[in-house]
Formats: sequence, structure tokens, C-alpha cells
Amino acid sequence: MIKILQNHLLIIFGWFFIGLGLIGVILPILPTTPFLLIALALFSKSSPRFHKMLLNNAWFGPTLKQWEAKKALPRRIKYKIYFIIIISFSISIAIFADKVLLQLLLVGIAVVLLFFIWRIKEAPLMAQSLDDE
Repeated sequence: MIKILQNHLLIIFGWFFIGLGLIGVILPILPTTPFLLIALALFSKSSPRFHKMLLNNAWFGPTLKQWEAKKALPRRIKYKIYFIIIISFSISIAIFADKVLLQLLLVGIAVVLLFFIWRIKEAPLMAQSLDDE
């Protein structure tokens, strides 16, 4: 009974993170890739069908497959994540202009996030197809 409940909760949270990731496609301040990576991890423990669905998705499937196989992200994805972190934290810091302690906390969190993203291996560049030449 507990295992079934756990599976259902993991699936619900997986879909929740897919929803956040899809919102992130529309809103530039919300990152898509981390949410989809979380959903992929949740589905890998709860639903082989949904896990496979994510990996076979035409838009973000290749990035997720690469993450699952090599624990690496393409450089362009890492640059997008850097950009989103810097912009969103800069906006937050500007909003709290009169609260220096909170600003310092936000700077610290941003630095930690940037450091963790920086430590993720970069996927090798894919070979260009003949159509790109």
C-alpha cells in the first residue's frame, strides 16, 4: 500500500515539475531544464512509461537523454541557465533594495547555484549534419 502511494506521489510531483518546465518555456525567468531533469528522475523511480515519454520527446528528449547517459549538459543550455539565474536574482535583489541582509543572502544563493551549474560536465558538441554546411 505504501509503495503504491509513493509511486502515485512521485508521478504527481513529476507532472508538477513538467508543468513548471512548460511554464518556463513561456516565462524567461523560470528555468525549464532543471524542472524537466527533476521530473525525469521522479519518473525513473515511478513510471517507466512517463520516463520513456520524456526521453522520446522531440523538443527536450535529446538533452534529457544526454543527461541520463553522461550527466552532462550542452554548453548552450548551461549558458541559458546562467543567464536566467543572473537575471532573476538581479531583479530580486533590485526589488529588495532597502534590505541589505536579504540582498546578501540572494547573492550567496545565486553564487552557489552558478557554482553548481559550472561544475556540471559539458556535453561534447554534436557533429554537424551535412545540411548545416
